[in-house]
Amino acid sequence: MKIKDFNIDKNSPVFIIAELSANHNGSLDTAIETIKAAKRTGADAIKLQTYTADTMTINVKSPDFMLSQGTIWDGKYLHDLYKEAYTPWEWHEQLFNIAEKEGLVCFSSPFDKTAVDFLEGLNTPAYKIASFEITDIPLIEYTALKGKPIIISTGIAGQEDIELALDACRRMGNNDIALLKCTSSYPAPIDEANMVMVKDLAERYGVISGLSDHTMGNTVPVVATCFGAKIIEKHFILDKSIGGPDASFSMDELEFTEMVKAVREAEKAIGKVDYTLTEKQKKGRDFSRSLYIVEDIKAGEVITKKNVRSIRPGFGLHPKYLNKILDKRVIKDIERGERLTLDIITSSKTEK
Repeated sequence: MKIKDFNIDKNSPVFIIAELSANHNGSLDTAIETIKAAKRTGADAIKLQTYTADTMTINVKSPDFMLSQGTIWDGKYLHDLYKEAYTPWEWHEQLFNIAEKEGLVCFSSPFDKTAVDFLEGLNTPAYKIASFEITDIPLIEYTALKGKPIIISTGIAGQEDIELALDACRRMGNNDIALLKCTSSYPAPIDEANMVMVKDLAERYGVISGLSDHTMGNTVPVVATCFGAKIIEKHFILDKSIGGPDASFSMDELEFTEMVKAVREAEKAIGKVDYTLTEKQKKGRDFSRSLYIVEDIKAGEVITKKNVRSIRPGFGLHPKYLNKILDKRVIKDIERGERLTLDIITSSKTEK
């Protein structure tokens, strides 16, 4: 999968996305400063959401349209929430341009076909399908037809939902797909993160896998990295004090910077399967055990467990030789503290 200059595969660094979502809180200036701050954190990309209240739902004040599922938005009507949270479409072009100037990839989650068409006009380099849209097969088909990389969150998906979404992409000739493990709770409990799924998604479906995270802190992104995540998305806010619908579960600049650092350190720690020793490890062998003379020995005397021991440092004979050389004689005088070497030992054991 290639998104602008980023090649994302099983050997690449994690592609880290800062999710702007509603964290502009209705201010274009805040949105711009958030993009600049995302660059400072070390993020690779900034992601928007492209919808209006009317493309998401209808303005009806009935129980069906009121949030009451134990969310942080309970008591609000859907239309009112999306009207508060949406990113004005007239901002998008400027935000895309600023992101490019900052050296960030900018793309978005479309929530209907008109949003896809709009984002195509901005030459978006990729698309993100949000967790709650994974069941919208017509939207996924229409998005996949554009031939851009498509990243799909799985926060409400069972196995059938995932397979239907993948089939929709592939039917449209688009195999440039990533699946993100997600827990659609805000914030999400850490004991529901289930990061082993990151590895399973990649292996089971033959795709790039990653994490769209709503937990607090950076523990889950680090664990995801260790399970092979190649994309990590986290909500990002300039300053939590500005408030807004997503502020409570978003990371500020300091937190996001620490997360990026932790993920990059985890990548280094994972390393690769390699039994060869580094130069530093080779030098460390100086402190391993080896065979040394621990009592003065005269020429012709017998090697015993009393006058030869396996001790530190590691410049003497390998300890594996100890049983083979016991009861053999030395051919010269050796002082306590000298290394034992094979060339000073007779080839046969003493008669008993």
